Amino acid sequence: MENIINILKSGGTILYPTDTIWGIGCDATNVEAINKIFEIKKREKNKSMIILVESEKRLQDLVDVPQMAWEIIDLSEKPVTIVYENPRGLPKELLAEDGSVGIRLVKNDFCKKLITKLNKPLVSTSANFSGDKSPLKFSDISPEIISLVDYAVEEDREKVSKYSGSSVIKIWSDNRIKVLRE
Repeated sequence: MENIINILKSGGTILYPTDTIWGIGCDATNVEAINKIFEIKKREKNKSMIILVESEKRLQDLVDVPQMAWEIIDLSEKPVTIVYENPRGLPKELLAEDGSVGIRLVKNDFCKKLITKLNKPLVSTSANFSGDKSPLKFSDISPEIISLVDYAVEEDREKVSKYSGSSVIKIWSDNRIKVLRE
C-alpha cells in the first residue's frame, strides 16, 4: 500500500480494482497525472472522468450534497456515481463542460483504504482505451494499457466484477434528477 501511495503522491498512475470494474487512477488534484490518464486512454479532453471518495466528509468537502443524493446513495444496491454542480477544489480538467463532476462514494474496502491513506480523492476511469469494452477482471485489460501505467495493483486480480460500471445520476441543487446511465 505504501508503494501505491508514493506513486500516486509523485504524480503516477495506477491500475486498480474498484467497487465496479478495473480502473485507471491518479490523485484527483494533480493536473499532470490527470493529463497522463487522458493520454493513456487516448481520450478526448472534453470527456470528463469521475472521482472516488471514501467518506461522507470528503464528499461534502468537494460539493454541496442535495438531500436527494443522500437518499440515492443510501438506497442504491448497485454502486452509484452522482454528478454534482459547482465542485470545490478540483482541477477543471476533471469537470464536464457545464462545470459539474461525477463522484462515487465507494463501499469497497480496498478503495476506502487507498483513498484514506492518499488523503485525496482518486480519479477513476475504466482501464481501457476510449471506446473499448470495460474490463470486468484484470485479465481483460490490454497489455498495452498495463505497460502505460506506473503500477498495477496486485489486489483482486482474479475477481470478476458483477457490475460493468456504476449507475450515473445527475442531481441539481433543487433536487431535480436525471439518470444518465442505469
